[in-house]
Amino acid sequence: MRGAVVALLIVAGSLAWRGAPAIAADPEPRAILAPTGVLRAALYTGTPTSILPDPKAGGPRGVGYDLGKELARRLGVPYQPVVFSKNADVLAAIKNGTADVAFTNSSSAARAKDMDFGPPFMDVELGYLVPKGSMLATVAEVDAAGLRVGVTAGSSSEATLTRDFKHAEVVRVTNFDAGIEMMTTGTLNAYATNKASLFEMAEKLPGSKVLDGRWGSSTLPPPFPKDATRAWRSCGSSQLT
Repeated sequence: MRGAVVALLIVAGSLAWRGAPAIAADPEPRAILAPTGVLRAALYTGTPTSILPDPKAGGPRGVGYDLGKELARRLGVPYQPVVFSKNADVLAAIKNGTADVAFTNSSSAARAKDMDFGPPFMDVELGYLVPKGSMLATVAEVDAAGLRVGVTAGSSSEATLTRDFKHAEVVRVTNFDAGIEMMTTGTLNAYATNKASLFEMAEKLPGSKVLDGRWGSSTLPPPFPKDATRAWRSCGSSQLT
């Protein structure tokens, strides 16, 4: 199941750019999208939608990592991944100008005040991970009194479930590793995020399982600094949709 999800993500992202030409002859997109002369791509660890270590391959892997690398090739500039432990820091890096582009979760009206967004490059199901021995069997059972559901602080899952839950408690967690630790100790009954990330978490939590079904879906458009839309389009970003 996990392998199929990750494979679909890679198809949705990296194959769309195959064979696209570099645009080194056009200096304007480089000046806007890589103003320092290096493309700084903000990524966060623990999910195949962004970046994961891959010692066997001799380097990292992940949809966001690969797309950033391809964008740097198109621009004709060196590639510099800027890796954070949580998604909130990725968005902050775009907002404050310490990164040039990111590949992360959906846009919102609040985020659009500080950054622009390209067309979505991925759509992924949102679900729940439950620890070994959990009696929860369906997505519908999670919103129940007395249950504690972990979400990554600052994530779209936090905003959505805080609004939609009627009974369960939303628990804000720093990152995926902290969520795994809390499920190990029994302080969380479930963890909510996209399924690509949940399957990665499940590998670190023996006996855990990703519940069938979904509570939503998340589109992932790449955010970049304000007023860079034309430069982004000139790189062929429409091929990502």
